[in-house]
Amino acid sequence: MNIREITANDAEKFVDLIKQVEDSSPFMLMEPGERKITVDLQRLAIEQMEKESNSTIFITEQNGELIGYLIVIGGKAKRTKHTAYLVTGILENHRGKGVGTKLFQQLDAWSSDRQIKRIELTVVTQNEAGLSLYQKMGFEIEGTKRSSLLINGELLDEYFMSKIK
Repeated sequence: MNIREITANDAEKFVDLIKQVEDSSPFMLMEPGERKITVDLQRLAIEQMEKESNSTIFITEQNGELIGYLIVIGGKAKRTKHTAYLVTGILENHRGKGVGTKLFQQLDAWSSDRQIKRIELTVVTQNEAGLSLYQKMGFEIEGTKRSSLLINGELLDEYFMSKIK
């Protein structure tokens, strides 16, 4: 398993990975088929992110296949440059095998080098595996976003979580 920062050359495989994760996870923001992103738009987004010192995307490769990602979106304003918001996804048949832990370990080293002091994310309260991973990696629940997502006709809450470094 290899974890590295994404490059524009990964755009096509990355788009496919995101779609596969969204198709197999009940807890992602977008429903299966809802995301309308082209390879060209994703390539442009990656190129823009490469110019920002507090944003990146980590991808996990195994046998030439992308199996997981961790998107780091850094704060844009001067007062939030020390913060980053996370989005993560792992292919269903690779969950529970340490991929998430390795992605977050990579994030910790990277964010320390960039003076990022606050990392935050949201997680559906019913996503026990995600919640467990985030708590294991040092994230704490700061609050609850009540009825924030409508999934399969049911309003679900999300935890707002952060890690202060």
